[in-house]
This record gives sequence, C-alpha cells and structure tokens, in this order.
Amino acid sequence: MDQVIHFSQNLLLTCRDLLPIVLLFAFFQIVVIKQRIANLKRILIGSIYVLVGLTFFLSGLEDALFPLGKIMATQLTDPEFVGGGEKAVDLTDWKNYIWVYVFAATIGFATTIAEPSLMAVAFKANQVSGGSISAWGLRIAVAVGVAVGITLGAFRIIAGTPLYVYILVGYVIVIVQTAFSPKSMIPLAYDSGGVTTSTVTVPIVAALGLGLSASVPGRDPAIDGFGLIAFASLFPIISVLAYGQFANYLVHKPKH
Repeated sequence: MDQVIHFSQNLLLTCRDLLPIVLLFAFFQIVVIKQRIANLKRILIGSIYVLVGLTFFLSGLEDALFPLGKIMATQLTDPEFVGGGEKAVDLTDWKNYIWVYVFAATIGFATTIAEPSLMAVAFKANQVSGGSISAWGLRIAVAVGVAVGITLGAFRIIAGTPLYVYILVGYVIVIVQTAFSPKSMIPLAYDSGGVTTSTVTVPIVAALGLGLSASVPGRDPAIDGFGLIAFASLFPIISVLAYGQFANYLVHKPKH
C-alpha cells in the first residue's frame, strides 16, 4: 500500500512538472500558429507514455539508484575493506582507494553508454553527417571522457584538493583543443558535455560523490560531495575533441 501511495505522489509531481510544457505548446499551437494539432491522438498517447515512464523513473531513483550509489561508496570506503582486513590503515591516503577509482571509472562509462540523451545526439550526428560520424564511436568517446572525469573527481574528493584547479586546467585544455579541432566537431563536442548530465548518470554520480564525502575522514558532504557532475560535463568535451582530432589525422595523414 505504501508503494501505491508513493507512486501516486510521484505521478502528481510529474503531472505538475509536465503541465507548463503542455500549456506552452498548446498556447503556441492555438494562439500563435492558429492551427489544429496534427496527429493529436498519437501525441496524447505518447504523452501518457512519458508521464507514466517519468513517474516510474522517479520512483526508481528514490528506491534504487540513490541508495545504490550511497551503499557502494560506503562499502568501498569501509576501513576493513580499504585495509584488506588490517585494523591500522590510513583512511586519508588516496592510494588506499584503488577500488573506488575502478568503480568510478566503470560506473561512469556504463551509465553514459546507457544515457538516452546521448543516444539521441549520437543518432542525429550520424544522420546529419551522412555516416561520417559513427554513433557508437561518439558514444564510446563520451563514455571514456566521463569515466576519466568521474575517476579524477573521486580522487579530488578523497585527496581534498580544490575543485577550481581541475576545472581551470580542464577548460584551458578545451580551449587549446578547440583551436586545433575540425570545425564540424566543436559544437558536437560541447553538446556532448551537456547530454551526459541527464537521467541515468546524474543520480548515481551524485550519490557516489555524497557517499564518498560522508565516508572519507575530514570531508564535508556540503563542500566536497558536489562537483562530480562538473567533471562528467567537462571531460567528455575533451575526449570528443580528441576523437575528432584523431579521426581528422587518419583522414589527412600522408600515404606512403
């Protein structure tokens, strides 16, 4: 019964969130464009799918993804696990958290590959480029960037180093890459940094960051727990620009 009540509450919240979008489209269609909505029945059915799907997704976030990320972070930073059964272990030494970095990299890669928004961008990029941009190649390039970014972000939380240093250095690299990258890849690379922070990646990454900062001694969740999503947005830009530069090199390299 509690689950039914919880689902109903999420359904009402989703209706509230979607209502402004529906009203906006209806206003422009009826008042501004002044035309009947084509395929109205199909749109209404699709809207119901979206409503129900988002409600299930919100329920899944609260009941599974957020707790899962927190549980994994807590287990991976447990003193007994970190020390391999030894009681005397320095929990402030970043070198003792190898499995945290492995988990951060793999979860960053896996969630990005499964990201629906990235699938949509990769499909459209492949379509408008006439197949010259591989959909899978782009998705893997973005996933590698997120994996590296989340790993570095986890290291930042454990080591306690300032966030702005990584962001400044990262964007300096992006600016340099932008100057030497194919023009066709630059907008796509910047968009790729945005689509990674979406429905699948953000909940797990946010939970991981908060769980790590709560488990590592000397870290404050309010200060150190956030910032992983910034890494997940920045490093895909670097990896996609590198992907474009490498592809451009292969096309134009001298043939012997």
